[in-house]
Amino acid sequence: MARVLPVLGLFVLCCALAASQETRDKLEGIDVEEVCQDRPGDEYFRLDTESDCREVYRCTRSGLKEIQCPSGLAFDIMKQTCDWKAKVTNCNEKEKPRKAKPIFKTDEPICPEGKLSCGDGECLDKELFCDGKANCKDESDENACSVDDDPNRAPECDPTQCALPDCFCSADGTRIPGGIEPQQVPQMITITFNGAVNVDNIDLYEEIFNGNRQNPNGCSIKGTFFVSHKYTNYSAVQDLHRKGHEISVFSLTHKDDPNYWTSGTYDDWLAEMAGARLIIERFANITDGSIIGMRAPYLRVGGNKQFEMMADQFFVYDASITASLGRVPIWPYTLYFRMPHKCNGNAHNCPSRSHPVWEMVMNELDRRDDPTFDESLPGCHMVDSCSNIASGDQFGRLLRHNFNRHYNSNRAPLGLHFHASWLKSKKEYKDELIKFIEEMLGRNDVFFVTNLQVIQWMQNPVELNALRDFQEWKEKCDVKGQPYCSLPNACPLTTRELPGETLRLFTCMECPNNYPWILDPTGDGFSV
Repeated sequence: MARVLPVLGLFVLCCALAASQETRDKLEGIDVEEVCQDRPGDEYFRLDTESDCREVYRCTRSGLKEIQCPSGLAFDIMKQTCDWKAKVTNCNEKEKPRKAKPIFKTDEPICPEGKLSCGDGECLDKELFCDGKANCKDESDENACSVDDDPNRAPECDPTQCALPDCFCSADGTRIPGGIEPQQVPQMITITFNGAVNVDNIDLYEEIFNGNRQNPNGCSIKGTFFVSHKYTNYSAVQDLHRKGHEISVFSLTHKDDPNYWTSGTYDDWLAEMAGARLIIERFANITDGSIIGMRAPYLRVGGNKQFEMMADQFFVYDASITASLGRVPIWPYTLYFRMPHKCNGNAHNCPSRSHPVWEMVMNELDRRDDPTFDESLPGCHMVDSCSNIASGDQFGRLLRHNFNRHYNSNRAPLGLHFHASWLKSKKEYKDELIKFIEEMLGRNDVFFVTNLQVIQWMQNPVELNALRDFQEWKEKCDVKGQPYCSLPNACPLTTRELPGETLRLFTCMECPNNYPWILDPTGDGFSV
């Protein structure tokens, strides 16, 4: 997937090409109205399959607009983007398959009460729509299931029915829990890292979280680590947990096909996330039930299936949904009621139903170099996806500007989300982050906390002057004991699931028989 990103950039550049004479000749004699009937304006399609697979069109108010991929690339009709030519297998297809839609809006009801109409007019019980199984003969009951379309969607926020500590919502997502005045709200900052924990990044984590940087309540600053399995050193994870950091899951396989996550079944999410948690608990010896959060790889949310699994497996929160850059940032919320913002990115597969799960929403960062002067730019959710940052100075300005956006409005938690490799790519990035942390700790109202600690404050919101004695934040305050082992086992292991690979599993626990993987998360072996 990573290799396609520059391609996407090229695709955006080529979109602005003016129609050539050759294009105008090609479009002559084509009935644009017929071609564009019932076709979404953002869908790209081919007019023929004879060309070299680079040209596609979309419908605009002024007619057909041609888009051409750069040389060496081809347009993937299913993914709706340019990709390396060898990877595109649908050059003989003109358009994405059209899906039948159910008939929800009619002047007169066409079905009895409690039933809805399929695309072909067949009436079925309302609860059969968007249940993950095609019940209409034309399968239309599963083709209008977005947060706004699902006929069984969660209701809009009702503050009279949604009370802390179990439920929190607001109409636009910007309300402060407990009705506290902004000046009395602690500005919480969450530093999160995605990926494997190992020799490539342990030194970075030890430098940022060196134990000497303390929040105003006297507790050392804490981070949240979304751990993926392959290449992770579980003795290092065990030590992060001992020091009071939060360990969460980022999947077992981290499969690089984004559609695997977007279209994942309940069992896929169960095996990936509950399986990853089982591995961490076993090999990092985390036995206190504290692994309760997860983030989807590539932030590709898995819709209702992901959240049904989370509720069944007692995951407390997800941290994968992004909120577009807005004037006022959004507070985390529970999903009993409908999301308070648009389903942004994430392949638009946000949960539409009601779920007893918190969403630690990722507010996009404003990445403009000079926000008072620069034109509007789309925000970025991971710090390393702010592609215009090229120096430590720019990074420092980004941190301070976004801190002020949160601090001077509703003080929603500021999320700084990283891949460790980005911070290590330039020493000045790491130095700038540490400088920012130390500057913030000079204030008496800024706290670097874990995602769970944000939820704990939201469930029991207290004003700044009472935070020194806030019990929930005291639990992880003192680092207890010594590392569990000074020399972990470096288990060289194989698994039938990854033929030809020998992988090392670093753990203070006993070595398993096999390398833990999706069908065998304990490593004890499995029968075919």
